[in-house]
Amino acid sequence: MLFPILVVLLIILLIGGLPAWPYSTDWGYYPSGGIGLLLVILVIILLTRRR
Repeated sequence: MLFPILVVLLIILLIGGLPAWPYSTDWGYYPSGGIGLLLVILVIILLTRRR
């Protein structure tokens, strides 16, 4: 139940983290850092479910 929610959330954040708007150039690495953190959490969840 948690896995599909995390996948959808990750896809939405990937689209939202793209620097496509002029004001988003000042964000720096914050969006990609948060997305990377969620991706690491998702990978850990996947690895622990297989054991």
